[in-house]
Amino acid sequence: MDKDRVEGAATNMGGKIKEGAGKLTSDEKMRRDGVMDQVKGKIQNVVGGIKDTLKGK
Repeated sequence: MDKDRVEGAATNMGGKIKEGAGKLTSDEKMRRDGVMDQVKGKIQNVVGGIKDTLKGK
């Protein structure tokens, strides 16, 4: 498994936590940052999947 997949999953999870904290505290900037972290994590995960495919894993 490519390291980008692991890091992407971690970034996505952190983003979900940040988004939830933003909702809980009514902090719109934190909520938006969390959503953006989730998008970044999903993209990084896809890149890792493509790398795995190219390596034949």
